[in-house]
Amino acid sequence: MTAKTLQLSEGLHRYLIRHSLTETAPQRNLRKHTLRLRGARMQITPEQGQFMQLLVRLLGAKRCIEIGTYTGYSSLAVALALPPGGKIVCCDISEEWTSVARKYWSLASVAGKIQLRLAPALATLDELLPKNESKFDFAFIDADKTNYANYYERCLKLVRKGGVIAIDNTLWGGSVIDGRNQSADTRAIRAFNRKLHRDRRVDISMVPIGDGLTLARKR
Repeated sequence: MTAKTLQLSEGLHRYLIRHSLTETAPQRNLRKHTLRLRGARMQITPEQGQFMQLLVRLLGAKRCIEIGTYTGYSSLAVALALPPGGKIVCCDISEEWTSVARKYWSLASVAGKIQLRLAPALATLDELLPKNESKFDFAFIDADKTNYANYYERCLKLVRKGGVIAIDNTLWGGSVIDGRNQSADTRAIRAFNRKLHRDRRVDISMVPIGDGLTLARKR
């Protein structure tokens, strides 16, 4: 029998949080704030945020980009891991949700590391490309699923060789294996996962954390 990833019960998840999580007060308060908002399920888990911080530090990342910011937990986690002078460009279209992000970025004293672009992400990425090809160390994609392939292709150009693109929701609540679910988002995630599995430009690993996080290292 092939060994399988351990399933986390509520008790085991609490143990994981107690023995791994090292959130700052602004992170913890932002997470609690977001839980009261509509769309709260879009917030990444705190253990995923900490995992991303570790990735950023292991990469020695100084320049990062995020597609889909929501209330800013993921960008706050990354910004806290960046060295002095490090920057993350955040792409989103919601003034309402990112106003929450701005508040907690400021409380965590990382606002100077974050450049928020309120515009359709594809437009921002296309604007960045001419002068920034292969200049980013890390990218995080967590936005509209039907555009995942488009975001990925642009990030692959923006990220340097050896850099990493992290893509969220690649297990999509288990819907990727539910043949009855033929929503546009679900079909887009399935197609994207197939594309990445065949993509010889990257080394990949789909990690069962949060809602599924695929890591793609640019060769």
